[in-house]
Amino acid sequence: MDIGHRLKTIRKQRGLSQRELASRAGLTNGTISLIEQNRTSPSVASLKSLLDAIPISMAEFFSTLEDDHTPKVFYKASEFTEISPASDGDLSLRQLGDAQNHALQVLHESYPPGTDTGPEAISHEGEEAGIVVRGTIEVTVDGNKAVLQPGDGYLFDSRLPHRFRNIGDEICEIVSACTPPSF
Repeated sequence: MDIGHRLKTIRKQRGLSQRELASRAGLTNGTISLIEQNRTSPSVASLKSLLDAIPISMAEFFSTLEDDHTPKVFYKASEFTEISPASDGDLSLRQLGDAQNHALQVLHESYPPGTDTGPEAISHEGEEAGIVVRGTIEVTVDGNKAVLQPGDGYLFDSRLPHRFRNIGDEICEIVSACTPPSF
């Protein structure tokens, strides 16, 4: 998905200038310009701030083309929607299906060593849960930190500020769910 082009299109449809969106989201208009030109990838927290400022949900922003007449049940790995643009060394959040059409959002998350969800904590309506499949992740929820290993999991109220950070030496993979969909 071309995140920059999608952001620019939605911003213009809503009649927002880069400067106005930047002001609402607490970012610089230069940052918005770089994102729209795909010259930089926003952190999950920054993208959430941008979309909240429009306002549009992450689910709506990343909605894939599920045919409303014939709901899709099975998905190949290549059919997941990339929410966080993955390039070498970046965080990858891959969504199963079109969360806008469901009450549950399922993600396959991949955190290379040293990556995180951004410097700012994220908060949104709902609950989220996940299980670490591989690697190590530091999860901070409302100021409380835990280091989770394969087989460990988490479940919390997503309104609490939270952040994820790979503090290990290998890629960390998590399968997570959120309800209602927030990304």
